[in-house]
Amino acid sequence: MRVVDDIAHPEMKITLLSWNGKYLLKFEKGDFEQTYKISEMEIGDDKAAKALIDEEFLSAVTNRFQDMRDAFVSTVRRNG
Repeated sequence: MRVVDDIAHPEMKITLLSWNGKYLLKFEKGDFEQTYKISEMEIGDDKAAKALIDEEFLSAVTNRFQDMRDAFVSTVRRNG
């Protein structure tokens, strides 16, 4: 796995990786992470992969992090 770029963002760590014919967009915030895999054949190059990270997508990623946190806190409360 090769790191292609670290993309600056104030709320989360964003890394673009290349591995096994795919680009991976990896988002990390606190103890949680999300990874999106995109075929290199489908997207073309790393510039096109980075272009996918627009405000609407970042908003969805942020909301998903909140959902992940809520689900985890709920299970800890039920089972902890």
